[in-house]
Amino acid sequence: MSTMSEDENNLGTCPVDRGLMRVGDRWSMLVLRDIERGLTRYEQLRTSLGIAPNILSRRLSALTEAGLIAKRRYSQRPPRDEYLLTDAGRDFLPILMAIGAWGRKYNGAGALSRHLDAITGETVRPVVVDANTGAPIGSRPLRFEYPD
Repeated sequence: MSTMSEDENNLGTCPVDRGLMRVGDRWSMLVLRDIERGLTRYEQLRTSLGIAPNILSRRLSALTEAGLIAKRRYSQRPPRDEYLLTDAGRDFLPILMAIGAWGRKYNGAGALSRHLDAITGETVRPVVVDANTGAPIGSRPLRFEYPD
Protein backbone atom coordinates (compact mmCIF):
# COMPACT_ATOMS: atom_id res chain seq x y z
CA MET A 1 0.00 0.00 0.00
CA SER A 2 1.46 3.36 -1.00
CA THR A 3 1.50 6.28 1.36
CA MET A 4 0.10 9.68 0.49
CA SER A 5 1.48 13.03 1.44
CA GLU A 6 -0.75 15.15 3.64
CA ASP A 7 -1.65 17.36 0.65
CA GLU A 8 -2.63 14.37 -1.48
CA ASN A 9 -4.69 12.99 1.37
CA ASN A 10 -6.68 16.24 1.51
CA LEU A 11 -7.58 16.21 -2.19
CA GLY A 12 -10.63 14.04 -1.71
CA THR A 13 -11.42 10.66 -3.18
CA CYS A 14 -12.33 11.65 -6.74
CA PRO A 15 -9.61 10.75 -9.28
CA VAL A 16 -11.13 13.19 -11.82
CA ASP A 17 -10.65 16.03 -9.34
CA ARG A 18 -7.10 14.91 -8.63
CA GLY A 19 -6.30 14.77 -12.35
CA LEU A 20 -7.78 18.21 -12.98
CA MET A 21 -5.69 19.60 -10.13
CA ARG A 22 -2.61 18.75 -12.21
CA VAL A 23 -3.71 19.71 -15.72
CA GLY A 24 -7.19 21.16 -15.53
CA ASP A 25 -7.07 24.29 -17.60
CA ARG A 26 -7.08 25.01 -21.28
CA TRP A 27 -3.61 26.57 -21.42
CA SER A 28 -1.95 23.66 -19.65
CA MET A 29 -3.52 21.16 -22.03
CA LEU A 30 -2.53 23.23 -25.06
CA VAL A 31 1.05 23.48 -23.77
CA LEU A 32 1.17 19.68 -23.51
CA ARG A 33 -0.33 19.38 -27.00
CA ASP A 34 2.32 21.66 -28.48
CA ILE A 35 5.22 19.97 -26.68
CA GLU A 36 3.98 16.66 -28.09
CA ARG A 37 4.04 18.27 -31.54
CA GLY A 38 7.71 19.17 -31.09
CA LEU A 39 7.39 22.78 -29.93
CA THR A 40 9.66 22.39 -26.91
CA ARG A 41 11.12 25.87 -26.48
CA TYR A 42 9.56 28.81 -24.67
CA GLU A 43 9.40 31.14 -27.70
CA GLN A 44 7.97 28.38 -29.90
CA LEU A 45 5.23 27.77 -27.35
CA ARG A 46 4.52 31.48 -26.84
CA THR A 47 4.24 32.09 -30.58
CA SER A 48 2.13 29.02 -31.30
CA LEU A 49 -0.31 29.64 -28.46
CA GLY A 50 -0.45 33.44 -28.61
CA ILE A 51 -0.23 33.32 -24.82
CA ALA A 52 0.95 36.08 -22.47
CA PRO A 53 4.48 35.39 -21.18
CA ASN A 54 3.43 35.45 -17.51
CA ILE A 55 0.67 32.89 -18.14
CA LEU A 56 3.00 30.62 -20.11
CA SER A 57 5.68 30.81 -17.41
CA ARG A 58 3.15 29.88 -14.72
CA ARG A 59 1.81 26.95 -16.75
CA LEU A 60 5.29 25.63 -17.51
CA SER A 61 6.22 25.84 -13.81
CA ALA A 62 2.97 24.15 -12.75
CA LEU A 63 3.32 21.35 -15.32
CA THR A 64 6.94 20.81 -14.27
CA GLU A 65 5.98 20.72 -10.59
CA ALA A 66 3.12 18.30 -11.38
CA GLY A 67 5.60 16.00 -13.12
CA LEU A 68 4.06 16.21 -16.61
CA ILE A 69 7.04 17.94 -18.22
CA ALA A 70 10.73 18.28 -17.44
CA LYS A 71 13.12 21.12 -18.23
CA ARG A 72 16.34 20.39 -20.10
CA ARG A 73 19.07 22.97 -20.70
CA TYR A 74 19.97 23.15 -24.37
CA SER A 75 22.17 26.27 -24.26
CA GLN A 76 24.55 27.49 -21.55
CA ARG A 77 25.18 30.92 -23.07
CA PRO A 78 22.68 32.34 -23.07
CA PRO A 79 21.00 29.92 -20.66
CA ARG A 80 18.05 28.37 -22.45
CA ASP A 81 15.81 25.45 -21.56
CA GLU A 82 13.45 23.26 -23.48
CA TYR A 83 10.50 21.32 -22.12
CA LEU A 84 9.97 17.63 -22.69
CA LEU A 85 7.12 15.32 -21.78
CA THR A 86 7.72 12.95 -18.89
CA ASP A 87 6.08 9.53 -18.68
CA ALA A 88 3.13 11.21 -16.93
CA GLY A 89 2.90 13.78 -19.75
CA ARG A 90 3.00 11.08 -22.44
CA ASP A 91 0.32 9.14 -20.54
CA PHE A 92 -1.90 12.24 -20.80
CA LEU A 93 -1.74 12.29 -24.63
CA PRO A 94 -4.61 9.79 -25.12
CA ILE A 95 -6.77 12.03 -22.95
CA LEU A 96 -5.92 15.02 -25.17
CA MET A 97 -6.75 12.96 -28.26
CA ALA A 98 -10.10 11.95 -26.74
CA ILE A 99 -10.89 15.60 -25.95
CA GLY A 100 -9.97 16.46 -29.55
CA ALA A 101 -12.27 13.75 -30.91
CA TRP A 102 -15.11 15.05 -28.72
CA GLY A 103 -14.40 18.61 -29.92
CA ARG A 104 -14.40 17.48 -33.56
CA LYS A 105 -17.74 15.71 -33.08
CA TYR A 106 -19.55 18.47 -31.20
CA ASN A 107 -17.78 21.64 -32.36
CA GLY A 108 -16.27 20.51 -35.63
CA ALA A 109 -17.40 23.08 -38.18
CA GLY A 110 -14.70 24.36 -40.51
CA ALA A 111 -11.23 23.08 -41.26
CA LEU A 112 -9.64 21.14 -38.41
CA SER A 113 -6.21 19.63 -37.88
CA ARG A 114 -6.05 15.88 -37.38
CA HIS A 115 -3.68 13.15 -36.32
CA LEU A 116 -2.70 10.58 -38.93
CA ASP A 117 -1.20 7.17 -38.31
CA ALA A 118 2.35 7.54 -39.65
CA ILE A 119 2.35 3.99 -41.02
CA THR A 120 -1.12 3.66 -42.57
CA GLY A 121 -1.85 7.32 -43.29
CA GLU A 122 -5.33 6.85 -41.84
CA THR A 123 -6.94 9.44 -39.57
CA VAL A 124 -6.64 8.40 -35.93
CA ARG A 125 -10.06 7.86 -34.32
CA PRO A 126 -9.47 7.71 -30.57
CA VAL A 127 -11.84 5.85 -28.31
CA VAL A 128 -11.57 5.21 -24.58
CA VAL A 129 -12.18 1.59 -23.65
CA ASP A 130 -12.25 -0.50 -20.51
CA ALA A 131 -9.08 -2.57 -20.63
CA ASN A 132 -10.87 -5.45 -18.87
CA THR A 133 -13.69 -5.87 -21.39
CA GLY A 134 -12.63 -3.84 -24.43
CA ALA A 135 -16.01 -2.09 -24.28
CA PRO A 136 -16.02 1.65 -25.07
CA ILE A 137 -16.59 3.75 -21.96
CA GLY A 138 -20.19 4.97 -22.06
CA SER A 139 -21.48 1.87 -23.84
CA ARG A 140 -22.18 -0.17 -20.71
CA PRO A 141 -23.76 0.71 -17.37
CA LEU A 142 -21.23 1.59 -14.69
CA ARG A 143 -21.46 1.59 -10.93
CA PHE A 144 -19.68 4.14 -8.74
CA GLU A 145 -17.94 3.03 -5.56
CA TYR A 146 -16.57 5.17 -2.75
CA PRO A 147 -13.40 3.99 -0.99
CA ASP A 148 -13.71 2.43 2.44
